[in-house]
Amino acid sequence: MNTDTMGILTFAYMGDAIYEVYVRKYLIQKGIAKVNDLQKEATKYVSAKGQCSFLTKLLENHFLLPEEEEIVYRARNHKVAHRPKSTDIITYKYATGLEALIGYLYIKENFERITQIMNELLGE
Repeated sequence: MNTDTMGILTFAYMGDAIYEVYVRKYLIQKGIAKVNDLQKEATKYVSAKGQCSFLTKLLENHFLLPEEEEIVYRARNHKVAHRPKSTDIITYKYATGLEALIGYLYIKENFERITQIMNELLGE
């Protein structure tokens, strides 16, 4: 698949789903058995605030490769057509950056790198 012709929000769209699957798997592996508890715990990771915090950590620790940072910055700087309801615009843009990165890597079939990033974020 040619990623050069894809829009950055397409990566974010895919990344949102993949990121959530990793988080859900992680929480189940932690032994959380009740669905309500799983949902409550998942919100800490999949919320814009949580994603922004995780991305900031990756950037501050210079964990991302230059190509990956470029994807993040493209997504973060993309013009937003609507105002997010549950958070401020900067937090929302950083969350979109993380989702775009995960989606980009998934579409490129770089599953090993997704696992490395998610392990870093989830403290594995």
